Amino acid sequence: MRKTKVLYDFILYKPDVKTGFYSNVLVKLTDNPYYQNPFISLIEASDALVSFQAAIIAAADGAHTAISDMHDKEAICDEAFRVLAAYVDHESDGDETKILSSGFHPSKQPVASVKPDIVIVNGFHSGDISIKVKAILYAVAYIWQYRLYNPGAIEGEWISLPITTYARTSLTGLIPGSVYEFRFATISNAGTSEFGQSITHRVM
Repeated sequence: MRKTKVLYDFILYKPDVKTGFYSNVLVKLTDNPYYQNPFISLIEASDALVSFQAAIIAAADGAHTAISDMHDKEAICDEAFRVLAAYVDHESDGDETKILSSGFHPSKQPVASVKPDIVIVNGFHSGDISIKVKAILYAVAYIWQYRLYNPGAIEGEWISLPITTYARTSLTGLIPGSVYEFRFATISNAGTSEFGQSITHRVM
């Protein structure tokens, strides 16, 4: 049975609901004995939240520039709390009580793994690639990972790329001529899926 994970449902929330959720997470994580060394400081996350809240107020008059700024501040704030969610997920190790104590929501129900329907295209420059997948129904975000493929050797750790809200990403600086493995998972209101089977690709 799959381990309980942190639910990334906050990505779906409207700005005013999202700020309330984020505020509660900060309260719950402050001095929480389970979470002493977060990947991002609570002060930094709080600053991002305050900026987001101020941008929401500024955008109330409907000005295009203010609305654009609000979306930028929302993206920064979302990323800060994605990092905190990943930290809670790591530290809780599937313990539902610990997840609940953080203010994030736990996900018990297993979500089917995604099919490895990945298209990888070499970029204009050596070592650059773009990755695309067929959009998954109800997915609100995509988690991407890669590692150097070395058959017969000890498998290396998966390296995570930034989470995207669209079904594509890109990567630069890979070693030309080397073979890499790639895989992805999705986030939906049902939870985070298992990673699909990885595929390999030789970078040019």
